[in-house]
Amino acid sequence: MKYERTPRFDTDFKALKPEHRRAFVEVVPTFAAACDAYAANPASFTWPAALRVAPMKSAPGVWEMTWSFSSPDGRATFEFARVGAEVRVRWRRIGDHSIYRTP
Repeated sequence: MKYERTPRFDTDFKALKPEHRRAFVEVVPTFAAACDAYAANPASFTWPAALRVAPMKSAPGVWEMTWSFSSPDGRATFEFARVGAEVRVRWRRIGDHSIYRTP
């Protein structure tokens, strides 16, 4: 699965503490494998429970992922985007619970 990042995601990511960035980078391989499986067959796919992935109710088309509720409070928002025939993940925001105000 290929990824894109919004400028806001890049700004958020740079503002994270180094240990928060490391925690995110550690879950990306699990997330990437799950995205590939989801893209192949979304109707019968179940996201890994540890990633707590769900569509956001307040922002249609935007998904949320929570990989940590404790320190660091790790959350990110993303959407699926098509580039030609290819499906990609577009990272929108990363940080703590406050990113959900403007996902």
